[in-house]
Amino acid sequence: MTTSTTAESSAATPLLDLQALVVAVRRRRRLWYAMAFLGLLAGAALAVLMPPSPTAVTEVLVAHAEDQPNDTGTLIRTDVQLLQTTQIAGKALRSLKSPEKPEDFMRDYRGTGLTNNLLQITVTGDSDAQAVARAKALADAFVADHVQRMKDTAQAEAQALLDQRDRMRDELTQVNKEIGGQSADSDPKASASLESLFARRAELNSRIADFDERAADARTGTPQVVAGTQIVDDPRALRHSLPKAVVTDAAIGLVLGLVLGLALAAVGTVVADRPVLRRDIAANLGASVIAELPRRKGRPWQRRRTRLTRERLTTTLARATRGSTEPVSLLELGCARGTGVIALDLARAMSAEGPVTVVDGLPRPQLAGRRQKPGDPTVVSGEHAATVSHQERLIGLGSVAPGTAWTDLQYLGTRTVLVVRAGHGSAAWLHTVARQLADQRIPVIGVVLIDPDPRDRTDGTLWDGLQTALRGRSERPARQAATGRRRTERQPVWAARGPENDQEVR
Repeated sequence: MTTSTTAESSAATPLLDLQALVVAVRRRRRLWYAMAFLGLLAGAALAVLMPPSPTAVTEVLVAHAEDQPNDTGTLIRTDVQLLQTTQIAGKALRSLKSPEKPEDFMRDYRGTGLTNNLLQITVTGDSDAQAVARAKALADAFVADHVQRMKDTAQAEAQALLDQRDRMRDELTQVNKEIGGQSADSDPKASASLESLFARRAELNSRIADFDERAADARTGTPQVVAGTQIVDDPRALRHSLPKAVVTDAAIGLVLGLVLGLALAAVGTVVADRPVLRRDIAANLGASVIAELPRRKGRPWQRRRTRLTRERLTTTLARATRGSTEPVSLLELGCARGTGVIALDLARAMSAEGPVTVVDGLPRPQLAGRRQKPGDPTVVSGEHAATVSHQERLIGLGSVAPGTAWTDLQYLGTRTVLVVRAGHGSAAWLHTVARQLADQRIPVIGVVLIDPDPRDRTDGTLWDGLQTALRGRSERPARQAATGRRRTERQPVWAARGPENDQEVR
């Protein structure tokens, strides 16, 4: 039975609850608001304290002998890579008479292919004039290098064609000698050989003419490349707008800070595992959420709603504690001050039925040292709890935060109401609280949730579960319903996770 219950609980619990994650991240909005604000300030400060270096830009029209309409940009990308070479950088530095190393100068400029034949060169310097001079020298060096390479290529191609033509001419001279050494006679073999030589001479003459034409075309292509490669946009300094840079960098910093804040909030939520939804808190504590209360008074138009919520909470607690002579305690987790206010409100409501004493057993007393106002109940510290008369109704005020003396909680009250701030305690600590209260046989009447998420639509009522810790109820008989049958009781989440609980259930 225990094994199946545990399996069902594990199957019903998702590995990552997206709803709880979204709620927890939204509740930590102060973190990502702060990160976004810091990113905004960092971006604006970076734009002011580290302005960009003076920059000049120029554009060069690059003509290629191999230009094709369907070129995908391979040629211009080659030109961009050639621009980033020590040869061109060195030529530009020599024209500037600068002692700077080409490797260092290459870090100060870059090339961008705008189209298949348009190259943009961007250069930085110590001043606008230096940047413009560098851009001019770099563009001239690139144009001169490109033109020279095109000339060398055309010259090499033309020379190769002329060499082929010269070899054909030598062969033609040999053929002419063979033709002149033979005489036309009636011998059929001699006639056939002579005709073959004439055909060979005609073929050589045709090929020589073709090589001459091709060599001329190769030379003709070079002037087109030389004339087509030129600076089409003279170097000019780029204007830097400080307000625009501040706005741009601040916007980028804002976005990056917001993303980083959201990521930190999400990771922190998953690692901390602090329940914020009603259903998770009720399941981990094994008790239903009976009331909710905002942590702060809120804005002026929300204070009336907060006051009415406090009145309903006081009425709910008074109804839950009325009709029993057993002392009741309010045990806080992450909301000591708010719990003290709730205890005073409850004591005032119960004072009409008899004298009420509030025992302040918090680690740092919230009520014992305060000045009492007319109509306030008697407040004593935890050390003087034994002096309270048995005829007075006792309302204890304690804490279940880490470091609590668990054995002292029974002296504050034999029944308790847990006042828990949403998202304060981890799931493991909520399990610990439920186990310790069960060990002390202190039934939990219910849970008062402080600072709930306003968009939480989950149900914090354990409809078919125990209203108190399992081990505390397992040692006393369950209440009989009006029909005389026992209620169907279901284990809370924490009760199915410990080996000692498995033994008790068996």
